[in-house]
Amino acid sequence: MKQSPTRDALRRIQDIVAEAKGSALEGEAVRRLERVLERLLGAPGAASIEDDFAEREVTILLADLRGFTAMTANYPAGTVLEILNRCFVAMSEVIVRHQGTIDKFMGDSIMVIFFGRPSAPGEDVRRALLCAADMQLGMEALNRASRGNGTPELFMGIGINTGRVMAGLLGSELYSAYTVIGEEVNLASRIEAFSLRGQVLISDSTFRHCADYAQTGEPMEVFVKGRSERVRVRELLSIPSEGRKLPRQEVRRSPRVEVRLPFSFQLLDDKIVVPRKGRGTIRDIGYHGVLAEIGELEVPRLAELKLDFQLPLVDYSATDIYARVVKVMEQDGRRLVGLEFTSLSAETNGAIQLFVQMLIQGGERRRR
Repeated sequence: MKQSPTRDALRRIQDIVAEAKGSALEGEAVRRLERVLERLLGAPGAASIEDDFAEREVTILLADLRGFTAMTANYPAGTVLEILNRCFVAMSEVIVRHQGTIDKFMGDSIMVIFFGRPSAPGEDVRRALLCAADMQLGMEALNRASRGNGTPELFMGIGINTGRVMAGLLGSELYSAYTVIGEEVNLASRIEAFSLRGQVLISDSTFRHCADYAQTGEPMEVFVKGRSERVRVRELLSIPSEGRKLPRQEVRRSPRVEVRLPFSFQLLDDKIVVPRKGRGTIRDIGYHGVLAEIGELEVPRLAELKLDFQLPLVDYSATDIYARVVKVMEQDGRRLVGLEFTSLSAETNGAIQLFVQMLIQGGERRRR
């Protein structure tokens, strides 16, 4: 008896998958593929797109490039596209190696889904964390190459969350795409927004699946829009059993020098610069951040700021620096904030390093 077109196409695809990956698709993956083929081949009784949604347990990884805005403003479009493509090709290879599903590219961001299986609880979380660690190590390798050929460095912030979502085909018969939607996706995006360059932050729900697998920093509570209670996040530091240690911890260390530099700043709200300006004084500066005294304008921890200040010794005006508030403190009645740079041009980065190095020659330095 002749096979139906759907069954024949399914068998051929399974053969290709088995040849390329070593084993054929199983379980839910086969059923999803069969439904897609039925729609494409117009099989009688094929399910509609609306019927294909189902609740799934997933781990969501959101990765966003830091420094991309400054790069687009300071380099030709061809150079920017070449660097971006090289970065995304390298990251895609890492994601596929860890069996992640690239949901979409969004400008300078990537959304990746790791589907869970009832027979292997927590396995999707472990794959996501290992993928995130290898992505950051891959970015470090790309930056070493960039330093060698004179192209700008890029850094990536990553947020990871685990939870139940609605997964399925979204769209119409003219165009559709398999995706996930729900509050857990939004939370992953919010967590990613808090991450610094080279950093991986994970939600409490993700941590519960990997407490014995990954080494993390102390929990931090952050305010997330749309949630009445603060959200607890942790920084991924290493995965000892896999021999992975995230590189960003060494990036934070740099010479620091005491200064008194007046500066102005503006808060960012969803990546939009708020017009109102605050003013303060930079008390010390290093390659990757500053400690600053601020005035009356309220600046919460993990807020993002756009900075503007002068570097007198090198005759340079730094106006393209974005920074994250990593600590807030009171000292002798003054409000101090620790800021870590999240985005700045290669020219500004070079000017800051030269400024710090010139000051070091005339006084003591200290390390963050």
